[in-house]
Amino acid sequence: MADLLNVQGLETQFRTREGIVHAVNGVSFRLKEGETLGIVGESGCGKSVTVMSMLRLIPTPPGKVVAGQAVYQGKDLLQMTDEEIRHIRGSQISMVFQDPMTSFNPVLTIGRQVAEPLEIHNGLSRQEAYDRAAEMLELVGIPNAKDRLNDYPHQFSGGMRQRVMIAMALVCTPQILIADEPTTALDVTIQAQIIELVKKLRDELGMAIIWITHDLGIVAGLADRVNVMYGGLIIEEAPVKELYGNPQHPYTIGLLESLPRMDEIRNRRLESIDGIPPVLMENPKFCPFAPRCKFVIDRCRQEQPPLAPFGEEGHNVACWVDTKTGRERA
Repeated sequence: MADLLNVQGLETQFRTREGIVHAVNGVSFRLKEGETLGIVGESGCGKSVTVMSMLRLIPTPPGKVVAGQAVYQGKDLLQMTDEEIRHIRGSQISMVFQDPMTSFNPVLTIGRQVAEPLEIHNGLSRQEAYDRAAEMLELVGIPNAKDRLNDYPHQFSGGMRQRVMIAMALVCTPQILIADEPTTALDVTIQAQIIELVKKLRDELGMAIIWITHDLGIVAGLADRVNVMYGGLIIEEAPVKELYGNPQHPYTIGLLESLPRMDEIRNRRLESIDGIPPVLMENPKFCPFAPRCKFVIDRCRQEQPPLAPFGEEGHNVACWVDTKTGRERA
């Protein structure tokens, strides 16, 4: 299957009073048509900055994409003019943000905000756009959708606002939907409803999805492949079953050991990862996880490991050590 999106060597920095923060440090990944890619990692690892850099949503200054490519349908998003990228965002690549309350304009009606992309990108009249907006709100499960077009964001609950945000992202039938922790602020019942909704829409519309989260449980039931990020780098990538069944990077292993299990070893004590996340005031020339790693060897503190193939096809890991034996990889 052809690559719909190919990101290579993406680097993003932020200039602050304390110095330059190296938020993303050479991220590369591919997304195929109809595929769901999960990007996981703890807060501050560069998940959101990666996709916002790709869509040119990083505020400049203080942020700046300093290297890399993001090739979509043969064109580099990072080299497009402002006008060109505006026509891509919302129509071909859409994003659902983490906090639906701050993502809406509080003084515009929901109908206006959902219909606007159709007027801009598809050239529909206002009435046609409103009719389509009502259909989309109904599709995502908003009761009495047509009557609610004139309501304002504060008149919707958190779960309903997130559904409206999804409707707004999908109204132009994009090829790629980027969901940036869209269920973080919601209770577990609403989370499950939103995830089932996204699955249903994915299957109906045939779109590809990038789902960003720190919740490995969500990714297990949603994604085809998973990228694990740490310190602005992808440190492991694999098909979802392979990653959960055969994790190789010490950080991935630590994440999975910190989750409650429901299988035959569910009574095992949960483990924690010692130490604190890295401060990215300098571009790491060594493995960023080395200070917290129980498998660390001298080479880890001297040289950054490349993302290299391991085992099953599509499983790549950036680690000098074989975590099964504790010895340096050949």
